Amino acid sequence: MSANASIPEGAINADDVTALCDAVLTLRSPDEARRFLRDLTTPGELQALAERWRVARLLNAGERSYRDISAETGVSTTTVTRVARFLSQEDHQGYRLVLDRMENER
Repeated sequence: MSANASIPEGAINADDVTALCDAVLTLRSPDEARRFLRDLTTPGELQALAERWRVARLLNAGERSYRDISAETGVSTTTVTRVARFLSQEDHQGYRLVLDRMENER
């Protein structure tokens, strides 16, 4: 399956997504990534991304209920449920890829 196969046609420009992915792959440190993300996103967008990533890590740890994660992070239970679905059921498995890779690098 190609990297663009899961992007609904017309919803997102696949070439732009590929160019963004290529740009992300040039980043060499957390500081560079932070700088790029701060330029690329609004403070609210960056907060939403960081919150989803925190939710994914908490779900991966498996020690808390959706309700507890919602209370701890301040995100809605709908967001927790959505992240959980993408973490375990959706074809992309992006969260799983990164979580597993980070775990293996420890």
